Amino acid sequence: MSDWWAEGLLFENCNCTAVCPGHIHFSQRCTHEVCHGFWAIRFDAGRAGDVDLAGVDVVIVYETPQVMVDGGWKQVIIVSDRATAAQRQAIEEILNGARGGPWEILSRFVGDARPTRTAPIRIEEAPGRKSVTVKGVLKGAVEAIRGRNRAEPVTFENIYNQIHDTTQVIARGATRYDDGEIVIANDGTHGLWSHFRWG
Repeated sequence: MSDWWAEGLLFENCNCTAVCPGHIHFSQRCTHEVCHGFWAIRFDAGRAGDVDLAGVDVVIVYETPQVMVDGGWKQVIIVSDRATAAQRQAIEEILNGARGGPWEILSRFVGDARPTRTAPIRIEEAPGRKSVTVKGVLKGAVEAIRGRNRAEPVTFENIYNQIHDTTQVIARGATRYDDGEIVIANDGTHGLWSHFRWG
């Protein structure tokens, strides 16, 4: 099922100090024995077969070992309750790797995929800041770190990553999340964002 593409905004926060070693490569040792955080995804455009993906928001919450390449990740996908049933199915297939592409690579490390959920999701974007709320369970935000030229963000350029663009804005973030199984309380920790294109 390779007949798909998507583009939009992707941002993240985890409990590592900036920058998360696992972001550089999954073989690097993260700051803590357990790395936990989220990816927030805003689909600005895209199609999976006949399904239009534009306008759908998604959050992936994860918990991984200190060396991420060891696998056994715990993960839950939360899709906006505004998505149609066809959109939910297509996005779940993309994010669990069934449709190929970058998430097929990441899915190899997931050992405990929790059932996909739906909930009201609000993603907000402002200059130098991105935030996400999942009603009742998550509040997260990332803010660009200060550079020498304060009018421009600090960025990674030409960095290899499966899901992010090659240019990424470096940030610090904060997250509160509790679904009764995964609990996250991050403050001033690793964050970044980019505009992705998958397919």
